Amino acid sequence: MKILVINGPNINMLGIREKHIYGTMNYENMCKYIKEKASELSVEVEIVQSNIEGEIINFIQGAYEKYDGIVINPGAYTHYSIAIFDALMSIEIPKVEVHISNIHKREEFRHKSVTAAACVGQICGFGIYGYVMAINALLEEFYKNNK
Repeated sequence: MKILVINGPNINMLGIREKHIYGTMNYENMCKYIKEKASELSVEVEIVQSNIEGEIINFIQGAYEKYDGIVINPGAYTHYSIAIFDALMSIEIPKVEVHISNIHKREEFRHKSVTAAACVGQICGFGIYGYVMAINALLEEFYKNNK
C-alpha cells in the first residue's frame, strides 16, 4: 500500500511554533517518525508540505492513480478552503484528515472543517500519533474495499 501524507501551512514550523499546543518535535523528526511507523505496517509513505493552497491541490490531484490513500493535515486551510475540499472530492481514493491538536478545544473558528466532509474520517487531538492512526484507518479502508 502506498500513502501520500500532505501537510499544509505552518506544519513545517513544528518544534518552533506554539510548543504548548503542537509539542517540541520538529518537522523533520515527525516525518522520520511517520515513515518508521508506516514501515512497521508495511506501508510506503511519501510526505510533502506546502504553505501554498495551489501546491496542496496539485499534490492531491497528483495522487490520482499513484497512491492508495491520502493523509492530509490542511492546517488553517481546513477551516475555509473550498478549493482543497473540491480537489479531495475529485479523486476517488480514501482520505483521512489529521490535526495534531484537538481543533474542537481551541478557538471557535477552528471547530468547523470544510475539508473533513471529503474524507472518510477526521482524527484530531492525539499529537503526531494521529498520523499513525490515520495510516491504520486507511489500511482498514484498503482491505475492506479490496476483499
